[in-house]
Amino acid sequence: MKSFSHWKKIHDANNLTEFNSAVEGQLWLKIKAILRKELIEKYAEFAHIDLQNKGLEGQFEELFKMSIADPEASHKTLDRFIAAVKKENLRHFNTTRLISELYKLKTFEWGGDYKNSLDKYLVSQYVKKIDTYRILLSMLDKKINEEVKKYVLNSWYNHWTSILIEHLFTAEPGVLPAIGKIKNVDFFIKNIPFDLKVTYLPGTYIKEKRKQMNLPSELTFLKQKAKEEGIIFDKTADESTISYEIAEKMKDKDTPGCKKSLKILEKERLRILNDAMHNPKDLSRWLYENQGEMRFGSENRIFVVLVDTKKFEDSWKLKRNLNILKPEISAYVKRLKKSNIQSMRVDFAYKGKPGIYSALTDVLFVLKK
Repeated sequence: MKSFSHWKKIHDANNLTEFNSAVEGQLWLKIKAILRKELIEKYAEFAHIDLQNKGLEGQFEELFKMSIADPEASHKTLDRFIAAVKKENLRHFNTTRLISELYKLKTFEWGGDYKNSLDKYLVSQYVKKIDTYRILLSMLDKKINEEVKKYVLNSWYNHWTSILIEHLFTAEPGVLPAIGKIKNVDFFIKNIPFDLKVTYLPGTYIKEKRKQMNLPSELTFLKQKAKEEGIIFDKTADESTISYEIAEKMKDKDTPGCKKSLKILEKERLRILNDAMHNPKDLSRWLYENQGEMRFGSENRIFVVLVDTKKFEDSWKLKRNLNILKPEISAYVKRLKKSNIQSMRVDFAYKGKPGIYSALTDVLFVLKK
């Protein structure tokens, strides 16, 4: 039986692989999942135990040492307690009101290339580039305020839709939430800890797959077809803006050539999506290997990939579409509980970091057709 300090050490080092197969390690994580003053007090009363330590860390270690005397019974007691707290939390979660608020966001535009940091973007684009006070003030009115507004609105939308989707998972029978909040663990399924990641089919992934298929990038393809159709566009804009402008002008022009070009692009995207759905481990490995350095992690993950197959750029709207999300997530959790979770292992490397990482991972594709 490994010690409390052993599990703490590997958890703090973000090395969670050993937790996947160790009963006492999973017990350590579940106790950490209730590591808040009010929850520990409620659990002590629920389990009829008397803790001698007064501080949370001391209570954590004391409770772990007490629990590993009979890990199976302790797991069952913790499960019953977490399920009871979950039931109470679900009663207070106002899904209807949250959905209504989320539908008030009409457009999803970041307004700049933030690379996960608005602060760095503002410094690089304005603070270090503009040396005239008057011009900087004019930029505040013309551009910066608008970019900050877009960043805040989109971040707000991402935050609350992530909470909504996590709630849909944890509302399912057999899914136990990390009610006290643990870094890199959102819930447990069959005692295995998982972090939830909601994303779309990444543009960079599509670009790589097109290259493997000996196809030009979507931007290059659109530029070529724009030239053939005599469509003029702003060549100084960023890539996503150029792609959007050309595609929209093609839709408006509506010639046979424009229709054919857009149909080709749609078919190629759907082919890449179909390949990803038939090889989910390939996509999950790619997502691990291409995650941002500041958010790097090797924890177990369930990726929810949202795709509007008719209009990929509208996939963000699916994050609030309860009519599609709820049945898909419910069916997925039922399948997952019956599956061999240990077979979900994927190994991956990460540029700039030594060694090979392992995680249990899966991809749930949620499509609007």
